[in-house]
Amino acid sequence: MNRLCLIGSTILLTITLLGILAPLIAGNPYKTNMAERLKPPNFEHVFGTDQLGRDVFSRVVWGARTTMVVAITISAISMGLGCFVGAVSGYFGGLVDDLIGRIIDVFLAIPELVFNIALVGVLCFSYGASIWNVVLAIVVTNWVSYARVTRGIVLSLKEREFVLCEKAVGAGEWYILLRHVIPNAIGPIVVLATLNMGNVIMTVASLGFLGLGIQPPTPEWGQMINSGKDYITTAPWLTFFPGLFIALSVLGFNLLGEGLRDAMERRSYVER
Repeated sequence: MNRLCLIGSTILLTITLLGILAPLIAGNPYKTNMAERLKPPNFEHVFGTDQLGRDVFSRVVWGARTTMVVAITISAISMGLGCFVGAVSGYFGGLVDDLIGRIIDVFLAIPELVFNIALVGVLCFSYGASIWNVVLAIVVTNWVSYARVTRGIVLSLKEREFVLCEKAVGAGEWYILLRHVIPNAIGPIVVLATLNMGNVIMTVASLGFLGLGIQPPTPEWGQMINSGKDYITTAPWLTFFPGLFIALSVLGFNLLGEGLRDAMERRSYVER
């Protein structure tokens, strides 16, 4: 197995298992005890306690579950939408391609995080704080990279022999697109999704840090850093451990994505 894939998958598997096993290995992340507030890491509280006496380890572990579920949901929706739009654009071309291309150019010209912040703010003001505000705001900008990459892949695939053979036997355009073209484009898209997951986690954490993401008391890493920033000199563990898990998650996805990309490039070279 590729070394980068092995390291990245080990990091991600560990964090994912912590999130899945949170009810078994971590206590109640909402339980407060003012007598135990701001305790440094010790045998009873391995990551210390926060300003309300809550166990930081419990909140970090439960935060892993929250962050991973949100990030995977965002990536799945973005990938599905982006792949479909990009495939339609690249396969049919013409006016459809021009229109979708202009829409993609507009979104690429907008700073993603600034747009995410503005959209979440509008949604929170209009409908109240919700985890779905975060999902929608990030999906609105995140699908564009998938659409652009898928379009480029489909432009090359639609001239391949297997597509021409399907057309020769009378297969419909939509059948060819959904049954043959998109499945053959999935490999590079999965690599892109893996590399993009780190960016999604950082965006979710950034919105949480700004108070626009997942709202307290639900444990989420960015929000935990925000609540601990006022104690950074007296209780640095409040920001260190959530920040460490954000960094490890992003590193894990980047290593896994790089490893998958290297493996695909070597496979493509061998096939040629």
